[in-house]
Amino acid sequence: MHSIGGQVSDTTAQPKSATKDAPSKPNWWRQAAVYQIYPRSFADHNGDGLGDIKGITARVPYLKELGVDAVWLSPFYPSELADGGYDVADYRDVDPRLGSLADFDEMVSALHASGIKLIVDIVPNHTSDQHEWFQEALQSPPGSAARDRYVFRDGIGPDGSQPPTDWQSVFGGPAWHQVPDGQWYLHLFAPEQPDLNWDNKDVHEDFIKTLRFWSNRGVDGFRIDVAHALTKDLSEPLPTWEELRHLMHENLPLDGTHPFWDRDEVHEIYAEWRKVFNEYDPPRTAVAEAWVPRPRRPRYASAEGLGQAFNFDLLEAAWDASEFREVIDDNLTLSSESGASSTWVLSNHDVVRHVTRYGLPQDPDTKNGKSWLMTDGKEPKLDRELGERRARAAVLLLLALPGSTYMYQGEELGLHEVGDLPEEAMQDPSYFRNKGVEKGRDGCRVPLPWTPDGASFGFGSNGAHLPQPGWFADVAVAVQENDPASTLWLYRRALEARHKLQSGEALEWVDNGNAEVLHFARPDGWQCVTNFSAQPVPLPPGEVVLASVPVDDEIPADATVWLKV
Repeated sequence: MHSIGGQVSDTTAQPKSATKDAPSKPNWWRQAAVYQIYPRSFADHNGDGLGDIKGITARVPYLKELGVDAVWLSPFYPSELADGGYDVADYRDVDPRLGSLADFDEMVSALHASGIKLIVDIVPNHTSDQHEWFQEALQSPPGSAARDRYVFRDGIGPDGSQPPTDWQSVFGGPAWHQVPDGQWYLHLFAPEQPDLNWDNKDVHEDFIKTLRFWSNRGVDGFRIDVAHALTKDLSEPLPTWEELRHLMHENLPLDGTHPFWDRDEVHEIYAEWRKVFNEYDPPRTAVAEAWVPRPRRPRYASAEGLGQAFNFDLLEAAWDASEFREVIDDNLTLSSESGASSTWVLSNHDVVRHVTRYGLPQDPDTKNGKSWLMTDGKEPKLDRELGERRARAAVLLLLALPGSTYMYQGEELGLHEVGDLPEEAMQDPSYFRNKGVEKGRDGCRVPLPWTPDGASFGFGSNGAHLPQPGWFADVAVAVQENDPASTLWLYRRALEARHKLQSGEALEWVDNGNAEVLHFARPDGWQCVTNFSAQPVPLPPGEVVLASVPVDDEIPADATVWLKV
């Protein structure tokens, strides 16, 4: 066997005996099914075209019936939406367009009453340029305490008119922006997202205050955005962009020496945060968004740090048995090193939906769907039915694995990416800063369809902030709820069965002599078989608990079966 390990507004930690909610199992997160909500696109309660907190609260019964253990809520803070809410103007409030703190507390109570935990996004690498700190910095002189909270530098050249380096931002264009007095500030993402200086004690203290603020309101955990950034070494001489541009994700140096990605010092911050998390009963959880080489991932997930880290490997894998098995083996090994449980992800708010990815040719140039987006979803031709079939098989495989499964809103409906959004509808800064190179992420953020009709398919009463395609009518929640063969029913049955079948965090591969079939066993006789091939294969002995498609004595192509042996 392969085993792996009442409302308050103050910001001090509560005694363990006085936390808002009754104590629950401290390790609830280790094998949780977590549902990501992008709040502006989930449900619109007040009819302004933008999803809101009350919309989420109204849909808690849907989430309960779906069977998820927790909700991960993407940013809901005051924001100018330069990056879909990841430009935060106030870390301890709710965007008034989305609601109020009272609305937030009502949502937390509704979720907890339904047995659902809440994880919220924390964005610690950068603030919005509208944050009071940055506005203060703009009104303060170079060298001031206000500017020291951010990364300000003098320019180069005789008059300082050139940026300190030629670095490029993640969203395209220069990574430095000049302010009127001539200094430049660093923004690894959009210019509206100035990077914080984590050598400044004010930054440390303010984020600890924020973590306590939300923990005291009943938040159960945190998803840490760009967790591998934060700390930086900007000592001279700084490398050129030519020297750095290939050092991303899996190509980062393994010794923590990159000037701004995955530096070892970042873990000192998370050790501070872990002390805060452990003040609560149960301890607050955290999961790192850390795009780092696999050997560097366990430290983010350690018990002394954040406790869990996202495994994004399946976001980049083709529909291929050998690739899936390699990802599974590698990540179970990494989890055993960190003592955490692994995380499994097929889609999120940053990538082309996996239902669409699996319906495209699975070669390196097209499997991630980005080239397809650049043609407005015309080339290569999308096989929608194949993508849906593979996606159903994939989610059953993931839900059978030991660890946490993170699901993105709408995947339970089998939603495809909206690939033909017109230019006038686009909102993502990566589209505007990389025109002709990136289509952006708006296609996976289109508001959900709840009904087959209405101004926005039940999302709200007065349209949606991103245009919804006509085919949404066929996959709306109200339609699928009446169809036992629908993807929604499959997710509900799978999550219900998962809760009954799941026990220890162990996995044992079963040799079946077919490299295109993945077969593994979990404790207590639970087995999962996925046929990645184009041909049916024999059904192994056992009682069929659930299947992604109808089965008899064979498992059809691109299908998964759960067995009880």
